[in-house]
Amino acid sequence: MPTPPDEIWDAIRGELRKETPDFKFHIWLEPLELAGIRGQTVYVRAPEHIRTSVAERYLPLLRRAAAAGFDERALVEIVGDDWQPPAEGQAPGSSGGADGRAAADGLHRDRLNPKYTFDQFVIGAGNRFAHAASLSVAELPGHSYNPLFLHGSPGIGKTHLLHAIGNYVERYGGGLQVRYATIEEFTSEFVEAVRRKTTGDFKQRFRGSDVVLIDDVQFLAGRHKTREEFFHTFNSLIDAGRQLVMTSDRAPEDIPGVEDRLIERFRSGLVAELDTPEVSVRLAILAKRARVDDVQVDPEVLAEIARRVTTSVRALEGALIRVVAYASMRNESPTPALARHVLRRLGEDTASDTCGIAEILDAAAQEFGVERDALVARDRRPAVAAARQVAMYLARELTEHSLPEIGRGIGGRNHTTVLHAVNRIGAALRTDEDVRSAVDNLRRRLGRPPS
Repeated sequence: MPTPPDEIWDAIRGELRKETPDFKFHIWLEPLELAGIRGQTVYVRAPEHIRTSVAERYLPLLRRAAAAGFDERALVEIVGDDWQPPAEGQAPGSSGGADGRAAADGLHRDRLNPKYTFDQFVIGAGNRFAHAASLSVAELPGHSYNPLFLHGSPGIGKTHLLHAIGNYVERYGGGLQVRYATIEEFTSEFVEAVRRKTTGDFKQRFRGSDVVLIDDVQFLAGRHKTREEFFHTFNSLIDAGRQLVMTSDRAPEDIPGVEDRLIERFRSGLVAELDTPEVSVRLAILAKRARVDDVQVDPEVLAEIARRVTTSVRALEGALIRVVAYASMRNESPTPALARHVLRRLGEDTASDTCGIAEILDAAAQEFGVERDALVARDRRPAVAAARQVAMYLARELTEHSLPEIGRGIGGRNHTTVLHAVNRIGAALRTDEDVRSAVDNLRRRLGRPPS
């Protein structure tokens, strides 16, 4: 008897747990549900707020887990709440007449992320040209730049622009048909079509579309038969005046294992590079993402993430989600210190490990339950004095400021006052449990592990 779907899903989840740290599994993979299984394809339902990130970051892991826990040839599709299973015996991307084409078309329409629009794309110096070219292509498919080849390091907006073109054409293109696929999906559909002897339908789906969007063409390397089919698809589209847009993590001439004739075709239209965003653009990206997802985060937290995560847009958005999720699990509000703690724990903090006096004062005021202004005033109440001395001690420990600089930052006090506080709290840490607990709590607030 066939294995029940629940047991297959349990096996896949077991494989995922083996390869994923508990923290990442809890945030990204535990919310996933089995939507259905048809043939060798496992349909996985992901909540809307993490669906894009799961598809972009964890699809290869899901496919490996499905291969180990279900079938070595298994495919995985990420779907939403409104997904309906294809008819029995209908493989994804295969065609069984009109119904088969409708199922395939529906699958590819669902693959366009509605959040990836030109309105949601933040323009900066590193992507302005690629954005303008993409918008021009969306407004006049087949007339402006054909083909359009977008390239740059992973996670800096290539896929966003690709989906934005598709979403724009579907909304304003007067019924033009859009076809989106990763090169891996193109390969899988081609192999399945050969197996089922339906290559004619496969060719029609791609060559008959008005706008074809292909992601990650660098993965053509090592796939001779797929490259041959893609070569002929390319020629057919361009000769017919249909628009082709491709993305890659490297320039055409830098893709290994791809013959010159294909590289020449990649370069026959417009090649546009995207570069990593500067800090002001990173901050704007985070602010826009927070608004779109209706996430309440202080600007200081966004600024901290933007300063520390510099590699890609994808890493930025993932960092925001992780910080918010971590704060939610601890029933806390996100703070700059918590953001640093989370990013350092996940190995995504690319900034220097600094801490400001103002931030230490804020944390001390919260920990001791006093007003922040009282710490820099001449307030001698015992609770205020204790909080002030602990703040001085931690400023000496966690910053590179001198004693006079710390004194000036905490109400204009002289360096001997700071030295006295440092020595007093240092001695109390060895004997006073309450002081040790307060200092450890403050270190945690500031994203530092207790000593």
